[in-house]
Amino acid sequence: MASTTGAISSLGVGSGLDVNGIITKLMAIEQQPLTDLQKADTGLKTQLSSYGQMQSLVSTLQTKAQALSSITLWKQTAATSADTSVVSASTALGAAAGNYAVTVQQLASGQTVTSGAYASDTTTVGSGTLSIQLGTYSGGPPATSFAAGSGSAVSVSIASTDTLANIRDKINAAGAGVSATIINDVNGARLSLTSTGTGAASAFQITASSGVSALGFDATNSASPMSLNQSAVNAKATVNGIAIESATNTMANVASGLTLTLSKVSATPVQVSVATDTSAVNQAVKDFVTAFNGVASFINTQTAYDPTAKKGGPLLGDSTTNSLEWGLRGVINQASTASSAFTTLSSVGISMQSDGTLAIDQTKLGNALNNLPELQNLFSAD
Repeated sequence: MASTTGAISSLGVGSGLDVNGIITKLMAIEQQPLTDLQKADTGLKTQLSSYGQMQSLVSTLQTKAQALSSITLWKQTAATSADTSVVSASTALGAAAGNYAVTVQQLASGQTVTSGAYASDTTTVGSGTLSIQLGTYSGGPPATSFAAGSGSAVSVSIASTDTLANIRDKINAAGAGVSATIINDVNGARLSLTSTGTGAASAFQITASSGVSALGFDATNSASPMSLNQSAVNAKATVNGIAIESATNTMANVASGLTLTLSKVSATPVQVSVATDTSAVNQAVKDFVTAFNGVASFINTQTAYDPTAKKGGPLLGDSTTNSLEWGLRGVINQASTASSAFTTLSSVGISMQSDGTLAIDQTKLGNALNNLPELQNLFSAD
């Protein structure tokens, strides 16, 4: 669109289409009748109300027109996955378009350990202290070493009167990075501890004093009292053959602006595609047309003449309303030089009807959406 001061780059329909300027001026013109009418007789309240409604509709049109020139709209992308049960994908603004083959080799998980069986959750275990330390195990299985994390160990004091259920509650209240629950199986009640986080660094070691030694755990000790049910591991995948690892099953910024969420291990690569989100552009065009038709239909109603009642609408013959109507029609019908492929709105399926409203030929618009750079030029060049 040709560069003009206050150009309707908001409507942005090619060179010289000063829609923004027209709407701004027309809205300013609206203010004078409003000011005058406020001083007039109460019999003019209907016309005053019509001006207020008109101004609101024009403001909505301006907002929808501006959306069509927003760089954000034209940079929106959408990601699709050939198998969302394995991996789903999302994109951030400006994500690079492309195709990615994703193979999920391992899901991230926390560590889970389980105690021996007790008669019930009301059974007492003994007295002493549990010291829970988060960190990372290496080697194995069984693990050969444990590296403590940056946080300090958390101590949980166990009284001789504490039941298995009490111990569960104390661990959960300690904020040690693990959650405790009681599992009941055919042999009785078992205390089960699971990392609250995922990834290799969410592993934990439990140092138990002699009175509660049955609740100790160290993966480097094969004779550890509590049993290891699940190791803390990172998520692992390959993207176009490149190995990727993450502490969680959400892998952010795998490629520029692309986030993958892993759900299931699969030896078969899943195709993930990133492309410009044409549905967002399509909706923005529809929103603009709806807003335009709101103005056009309101003008038609407010300027109509009823021959039976021999009465005209409150804005019949009003110069400001007529200026608005013809100004908008002129903008819509004006040819553009901004796009080499599309010269008018009708060339992309947006045409004006005899009543001044717009209609969309979805087939034409759909074809235009396949040429987004030129469609963007038509709507947002300045």
